[in-house]
Formats: sequence, structure tokens, C-alpha cells
Amino acid sequence: MNNRQKPFRQKDHLDYPSLTMFQMVERMAEEFPDAPAFEFYGRRTSYRQFIGRILTAARAFTFAGIKRGDSVTLCLPNIPQTLDAFYGLNRIGAVANMVHPLSAPSEISFYLNLSKSKMILTVDMFYEKVLEALKDVKHPVTVLVTRMQDELPPHFAAAFTVSKGAPFLRFPYGKGGIRWPWFLYKAPKDTPLPESVFDPAHTSVILYSGGTSGTPKGICLSDLNFNACALQAHEAIGMELTKGCKMLSCMPCFHGFGLGINIHTILISGACCILMPTFNTKSYAEMLVKKQPNFIAGVPTIFEALLHMPQLDGVDLSCLRGMFCGGDSLSVELKKKIDAFLSAHNAGIQVREGYGLTECVTASCLTPRDEYKAGSIGLPFPDTSYKIVDAKGEKVLPPGEMGEIILKGPSVMLGYLDNPQETAQTLRKREDGDTWLYTGDLGYMDEEGYVYFKQRKKRMIITNGYNVYPSQIENVIDSCPEVAYSCVIGVPDPRRMQRVRAYIVLKEGKKEEEACRERIMEKLKQNVAAYAIPKEMIFRKDLPHTLVGKVAYRRLEEEAAKEAS
Repeated sequence: MNNRQKPFRQKDHLDYPSLTMFQMVERMAEEFPDAPAFEFYGRRTSYRQFIGRILTAARAFTFAGIKRGDSVTLCLPNIPQTLDAFYGLNRIGAVANMVHPLSAPSEISFYLNLSKSKMILTVDMFYEKVLEALKDVKHPVTVLVTRMQDELPPHFAAAFTVSKGAPFLRFPYGKGGIRWPWFLYKAPKDTPLPESVFDPAHTSVILYSGGTSGTPKGICLSDLNFNACALQAHEAIGMELTKGCKMLSCMPCFHGFGLGINIHTILISGACCILMPTFNTKSYAEMLVKKQPNFIAGVPTIFEALLHMPQLDGVDLSCLRGMFCGGDSLSVELKKKIDAFLSAHNAGIQVREGYGLTECVTASCLTPRDEYKAGSIGLPFPDTSYKIVDAKGEKVLPPGEMGEIILKGPSVMLGYLDNPQETAQTLRKREDGDTWLYTGDLGYMDEEGYVYFKQRKKRMIITNGYNVYPSQIENVIDSCPEVAYSCVIGVPDPRRMQRVRAYIVLKEGKKEEEACRERIMEKLKQNVAAYAIPKEMIFRKDLPHTLVGKVAYRRLEEEAAKEAS
């Protein structure tokens, strides 16, 4: 690597202590016992108090018979109980199986069966759905039920119960569910805890792939994976991330980006997580104004929405020290708009784009703090190496040549749960003797080591024998002043194999009209090869999104496939 990377980070190699995730947080509690670890609707919990809560949860799980290696499913939003349970399970060496609470019953059944979870902790409003899921689970599962209002300040708790929580107060109602407070209370305070054991080959967390290419896969991640990712992210972010800093933690904890960056990276830095259990642009904008966080992280759709929120008109955001975008490709045009927004609101920073995937917890690459190359996702994290290889996955390609991105480093997963075939395809040993993660993403690197992500291999459109990359077209469409965002897919076509279709969402107040369509088409003709120009443009008020906020292009592809059949 060359000297151009020095503004990005001070170190090329980091030390990774032989500690569990719990022990990393415990170390911060010893150093900053009275500093806030997290805040939930104004109620702050110090690191000292947080460790006490974690140990209470650890004792309860131990008293209930959960041992090292046992799986417990956490089907929860970003609430304090999630953190207590997550680190409590880690304290005793159990496995936290992280599941989205909005998952369908059949999905929850799948996750419980695959992980062989002995317990599931969920919030009362999803209790009935979990009971429905248990009908298709092949082994006994104890259901633990918590309530969000248990952690809210009294005035918020009363308001929440009246507005949303009242219908669920009867849960659980004698069908096997146990209230979380009672579960904690019945464990004696002198319940002995097992020794904390660090083992880099031990699965501590199971996260799930998005399932865009089929059945979701359980991704087995270790303490080392999470700690390495957090330490690398801390180094890449810079010295600005210290005790007393605040992160607006809205990305969900079932997702690597939310759990790895929004939560664990913050907690091992002695900083404070401002927990947001649900996301909408109005509440997010209000939290920005009220809490004045130092760091925010999210997907492009979140930040695009912020540009148009009246609550932020004229607001001073000089509090921001870092803004990080991941989970989906950030177009050059949207980055320009966000950077202009930050400048207009007195934030002396640029939005920094990261790249990664759940198979390495989350981010493994980040744009430098003070440098930017158009279209680049930046430079690899410390101790993380990138290469670009050919279609066979063998030959390393020279700078500037497009191929598959592969990477290696201490955050790379242990493998897919009970899926050796997929693991062998994704984790491969190369001639250097090291195991490399084959990402399935297309991109290239330049001569200075900057990485450029272009597209998921499976999302590439082939029309008349030509390769078309949807993100390239979306970038052009999104640069049109009328457009909020777009999604480009390949539609089955008997003559071309696939034809290119663009779904377009216009900004609020803008109307679909022939002149608008013509302006977009003219922009495309100026910037896109003739064979890649969409044959169809479909305007919609909104597009489907995945559970983590990405445009769900796969659902649009499924709609198109049904039309063709």
C-alpha cells in the first residue's frame, strides 16, 4: 500500500486481544464506569450499570440451563433488552441467533430449526407470531417475552401503553411464554457463571444472508470476527470516536451493519448508542435535532430521505463528526447531494461510503476521511486484503480490470451453518495458503489500491450478449433533478434474453409527464451505451424495500417474471 492511505488510517496492522465481545465491553466499563453506554428515549444507562444488567441476564440464562454452544434466538428491535441478552449470552459462551422481528412465521420457524435454538426472546407484540412459528419447529423452544415500555421513562411508558402496547398486555397467557423480568428475577444472584473463554473458532453469533439468491444462509461469526471488525472500523473512522461521543443507532441489530458498527464498535470505544427501535424519516430527523449525535450510519435511502425533511431546514449539524453509508451502492450524484446538504448545515464532513457483507460481519472497506475518488468505495480496513480475480476465480487481474472482488482478513466468517457446500464455494484457499472470501461482487481496483464496487454478479443484466450493470444506469437516472431514486432490472425477453427496465420514483411534488420522460431519456443517451438504455421506464410512487432499507430489486424481478409467464 502507498502513502496516499495515510490520511485514512495511522496503522496498517492492529493488535486483536484474546477477549470475548463481553470482555471488550467490560474493559470499557472498567475504564469509563460512569460514562453512558446507551440511551433509550432519554433514559441513560452507564457502562457500570450495563455490565450489571449483562451479568443478570447471563445468570438467568445459566440458571435456565443454557450452556456454552447452545443457541438462543433474539427476535428483537433495538431496545435495551436486546443488548442485555446479546452480551449476556456471549458472557456464558452461548450463541446469539439474530432474527428480524418482522420476519414471517415460516421464516422464524426456519431460523429456529437451522440454529436449533433452545429459547427465543421477542417483544410482546410479536408473541402470537412466534407461537405460530413454533408449530413447524422440530424441537422444544422456550419463549421469553419482553415489553418495550419496561425500559421507557414513566411518562413515555404510559403513553406507549395507551397508544400501542395495551392490546399486548395479556401476553404471554399461559401457553409456554415467560415474561423477561420474571425470567431474570427467578435466577439467584449467586448463580455461578462459567469462565469466559475466548476461542476464535467458536461461533458466537449467527446472522443471516438476505436470501436474494435463494434460501437464507446462517452466517457463523466469532468473537474475533466482531472484535476485529469493530477495532478496524474504529481505526478507520479515526480518533474522533472516543468516550462521550454519541451514535444514532437506528440500523437494526439483526443486521451486521447495525450490530457490528452501530452497536459493538461504539461500545468498545467507550461511546454511547442512542437506540432507535423503529425507523421513519420524521423520527430520525427529530432525533438528529434533539440528540445532536456525533456519528450516524445508514443505507442510501435513509440519507436521501433526510435531504427533504422540513424538520432539518436551517438546523445546525456541526455536531456530526462522521456520516457513514453502506448496505447498498451510493451513487455519485446522491453523494454530491448529501455532501452539499452537510455543508449547508455546518457539518464539516463528507459522507463516507463503506463496503462489506455479512460474511465479514459488515464493512471491510471505507472511503478516507479527507480524500474521495468518484465512484470508489475507498480503501480496505487494516489487516484486510482485497484482490480482483477473473471469472474462474483464479487469476488476479491488473488494476482497472473488472472482476470478482475477493478479500481476506480477521473479520471473515467461520462458514455457513450446516452448509459445507456453500461454505466451500465462498471460502477458498488460494496459493498463498490463506482462506479468501469470494464475495460474488464485481468491481476493480486502481493503481493506488482504491476499490470500486460495480455490481453483484447475479444482478448483472445480459442483453443481446452485452453485459449491463444496473447501478451504472441508476446513477445516471438518479442524477436527473426530478428523480428521487430508481431501480433497474433485467426483464425476460425472447429475443434479447433480457431487456432493461427502469423503475423510477420522482421527488415529492414532481409529476410524471412526457417532458420528464424525455429529459431522463436524453440524459441516458448522453451517458449510457445504446444497448444498455432501458426499453421501458415505469414510474411509481414508491418501490419495495428489504427489511434493512435497500430497494428490493429481486421482488421487482419476480413481478417481471410473472408478467412474462
